[in-house]
Amino acid sequence: MTQERPVASPCVQVCALDDDDICTGCQRTAAEITRWGRMSNDERREVLVKCHERAVAGGMMFVAGA
Repeated sequence: MTQERPVASPCVQVCALDDDDICTGCQRTAAEITRWGRMSNDERREVLVKCHERAVAGGMMFVAGA
């Protein structure tokens, strides 16, 4: 059985937390950043979905057809 490769961090080397403790670069919360190395791949994928949702909600990313 082949072991799954770790889901890569969304870090873009722009590390600054906003007033809500969300990184302006990757859109992870401070808690998510801290826990990333101990998360399972499933947990990491859930965080990536949340990051995408935060980016869309914050106007940093656009969704086609929306």
